[in-house]
Amino acid sequence: MVTIDFHMHIYEEPWHSWVIEFLEKINPSLDYTKPVKPEYLLRDMDEAGIEYGVVFAESTPQVTGIVSNEFVSNFCSKSDRLIPFASVNPNLSPDPAGDLEYCVKELGMRGLKLLPSYMYFYPNEKRVYSLYEKAVELKIPVIFHTGTSVFKNVRQKYADPLYLDDVAVDFPELKIIMAHSGRGWWYDTASMLARIHENVYLEISGLPPKKLLDYFPNLDNLSDKVIFGSDWPGCRLEKLVEDIKNLSISEEAIRKILGENAAKILGLKNTKDF
Repeated sequence: MVTIDFHMHIYEEPWHSWVIEFLEKINPSLDYTKPVKPEYLLRDMDEAGIEYGVVFAESTPQVTGIVSNEFVSNFCSKSDRLIPFASVNPNLSPDPAGDLEYCVKELGMRGLKLLPSYMYFYPNEKRVYSLYEKAVELKIPVIFHTGTSVFKNVRQKYADPLYLDDVAVDFPELKIIMAHSGRGWWYDTASMLARIHENVYLEISGLPPKKLLDYFPNLDNLSDKVIFGSDWPGCRLEKLVEDIKNLSISEEAIRKILGENAAKILGLKNTKDF
């Protein structure tokens, strides 16, 4: 069974104080005032039995901070187990599509992470469609933060996954992943979108595994469209994987959720392709 974590954060400069305070309560094993080292992340992945991790850049200065695309690209170059995803903020970049092309072609990044409620835009605004067009051209997936967040300065109105319905219809070739699966208010909306759109997936970072069957009673039937993510370092990674493996769903569903679905989205036929 291949296990792929589709949602991991690293830090370059210290995040804002409210982010550090939150993380220190959950995972006090790291020093959040200094840049994280690849060996720390790989150590936690090894302990949890995770083979590959998707690592995000972050251009959200008003909410969490900045983790540059260059830093993430260099960080992930230390191990072929680490998969870099770019961050392009459409409100800060004068040429979002050009920046994304640079990240993929020059920095070797494998996907795009967008946080509408941290960056302040609706995903179906036409002004951001150039990003999706470029992602389709580059054949990379886009993962969107959906659902509520506790951090200061988040604007929750942008986090409703319903806005991705337009994106899924207008860009049927684009692989769309909904991080946090509409956490808080919108589990049913996210589940509906994953069911009706072939190109839309649920990603379960930030959700307690023991609650997943409450949020998604049809999880076994949805397992082709569900992807594991941890939100590291804001979690106990080994315990998270163990709890997923202990869910009351089929072994086949567990395999798909923990790695097989992610491998397909990332274009892997098997782990040796990396």
